[in-house]
Amino acid sequence: MQRACTLCSSSPALRQRNSQAAELPAAIALAKRALHSWPMSQPDQEGRPPELANFEERLPAGDDRLRLVCRDCGFINYQNPKIVVGSVVTWQESFLLCRRAIEPRSGYWTLPAGYLELEEAAEQGAQREAWEEARARIAIDQLLAIYSIPRISQVQLIYRADLITPDVSAGPESEEVGLFTWDEIPWTEIAFPSVHWALHHFSQVREQKAFAPFGNPPGAGGSTSQL
Repeated sequence: MQRACTLCSSSPALRQRNSQAAELPAAIALAKRALHSWPMSQPDQEGRPPELANFEERLPAGDDRLRLVCRDCGFINYQNPKIVVGSVVTWQESFLLCRRAIEPRSGYWTLPAGYLELEEAAEQGAQREAWEEARARIAIDQLLAIYSIPRISQVQLIYRADLITPDVSAGPESEEVGLFTWDEIPWTEIAFPSVHWALHHFSQVREQKAFAPFGNPPGAGGSTSQL
């Protein structure tokens, strides 16, 4: 069964105001976006997930690609790339790595990293991920790299950071965590190519106090997987 958007179906007055979206005050426009984000109770007959049950793909005026548009009020649900934040974290000569306890690549080693949350600064997200995955308290130094992974619509912001204390332990998404010297890193058990990128980019600027952030290695393009 198709479901109407929460805002579209709330009242005739609001439906009329939705048709004049350009005249809505900023606060009402924000409320409209939030209400369209609320999940609906069940998928529609075409199998769309509940939160998209009243949306269809169409080409909005002035656009150059198909978007998900509310059938009732014309609200456009833009789908944008995901932002991943993480860190190459060190304590003296050792690197912090986490053995993943979740898919993809469960059982393989990675950097503490994950998706940036709404209303969260990128540096705060990297610090949060280090705590969630390794119970690590870190001090962000600077941005190490920006990796673009268009195949999975992902952008990764990887920082250079120091452990405040070497006391670390596995969080709920990690089987175990460890501090490894460069020669001890389990290179054949690294979860994703971008982890290799970040570690090697870190090694190139380890003694430098300031540097420009790295990008994808030459020839890598968007072929890597997610952190």
